[in-house]
Amino acid sequence: MRLLHPDGSVVHLAYCTNVHPAEDLPGIRAQLTGFAARVRDLLGVQRLGVGLWLPYDAAHALLADHAELVRLRGLLTELGLEVVTLNGFPYRGFHQEVVKYRVYSPDWGCADRLGYTLALAEILAALLPDDVTEGTISTLPLAWRTGWTGAKADATARMLAELARGLRELSGRVGKVIRVGFEPEPGCVVETTAQAARHLRDVDRDFLGVCLDACHLAVGFEDPAIGLDLPIVKLQASCAIEAPPEAHAALASFDEPRFLHQSRSASGFTDDLAEALAGGLPAGETWRVHFHMPLHAAPPPPLTTTSSYLRDLLGTLVGGTAPRTRHVEVETYTWSVLPSEGGVTTSGLAEGMAAELDWTRRELLALGLKEL
Repeated sequence: MRLLHPDGSVVHLAYCTNVHPAEDLPGIRAQLTGFAARVRDLLGVQRLGVGLWLPYDAAHALLADHAELVRLRGLLTELGLEVVTLNGFPYRGFHQEVVKYRVYSPDWGCADRLGYTLALAEILAALLPDDVTEGTISTLPLAWRTGWTGAKADATARMLAELARGLRELSGRVGKVIRVGFEPEPGCVVETTAQAARHLRDVDRDFLGVCLDACHLAVGFEDPAIGLDLPIVKLQASCAIEAPPEAHAALASFDEPRFLHQSRSASGFTDDLAEALAGGLPAGETWRVHFHMPLHAAPPPPLTTTSSYLRDLLGTLVGGTAPRTRHVEVETYTWSVLPSEGGVTTSGLAEGMAAELDWTRRELLALGLKEL
């Protein structure tokens, strides 16, 4: 979905496909046909943006077989879909029974992470619409904080330099710019925007920057008036759960085994919700939990979400006289673990994703953007 900013630039709005568990090309084609096309119809738009998640095996299958890449591009065109951004954070197995800390492996101290990300860049350059010259990829915030050593930091610096060189070479070869954004997340080496500024101060800013996830920033109680001088290559539109003191017990139904749910208060933190519920956070403070909630919906009161924070962040990054980022990606990957009777049906999931995109579209229109 494309929107025109008052300054004349185009802002791309997409939903992230890491909500789907497919790990191979047939599964990815099925999710596009069965879900993305349905979402486009529900929204009544001619063109829908999708932020593809291509796990390792699928990415390398596409890179190894040009015919498969051409076939995927053709399917996107046929379905009225476009890809300008990829989610390169999960490497594989994002919908295993237990993911938790595995999502941070391999980290940016490993050559496997570099190879995977450069493969994604090659694929994205081939999938970009003809009239789009810039694509973006989000990736993990270097590494989980434990085990971060001087040697790991040195290895990571070498990998980031190689990444920038590879992206620059790709740009010169194909005439498209692919930029990678490191995504601050609670508990990681780069948890805050201040840490991003410190750890990424020496990167090649033509090709490397940050991807800001609204849920992550809200959990960290960051000021939505972001004063970061690094390039913001993408904004992930997402909401965290917020629980005032009287609602802490209600969070128990969100304590599930698949994903990590870092929890924070004004003066405390835990790496997962179970630790918070066991007494790890101050009982008299409001808690925020890294559990991506649907943007348009709210949990049972007195629980709430950080939707107002997301609204402010959209204003900071996309409103104003010029957008600080032109890629906005709705990323609610937790539909399958939301507390509900019987889970989410196929039709219900498509309708939910369409409602989230519509919520975001209306917020962007309220900032003065116009649909194209």
